[in-house]
Amino acid sequence: MPPVSFERDIRPLFRPIDVEHMRPFNVLLDDYTYMADSANDHRRASDVYAHLAGTRQPQMPIGGPFWTADQLALFRRWMNEGFKP
Repeated sequence: MPPVSFERDIRPLFRPIDVEHMRPFNVLLDDYTYMADSANDHRRASDVYAHLAGTRQPQMPIGGPFWTADQLALFRRWMNEGFKP
């Protein structure tokens, strides 16, 4: 199984409406450099994951549809495998 890639596997999970809704908050869901930034121990990706998983509120995307367990596991795997582009 190849490593999880942001462009191939993670980016397509974010709907265009999700990307547009978060942009005014300076959360760039479709931007690899932003999402994989290693500053503060990859805090941006970890924060996004926490909101998607509902461990930090509000759960995203607001009003759903919420990510499935498989989608969350893929995002977690991307992080665990080193945030590959």
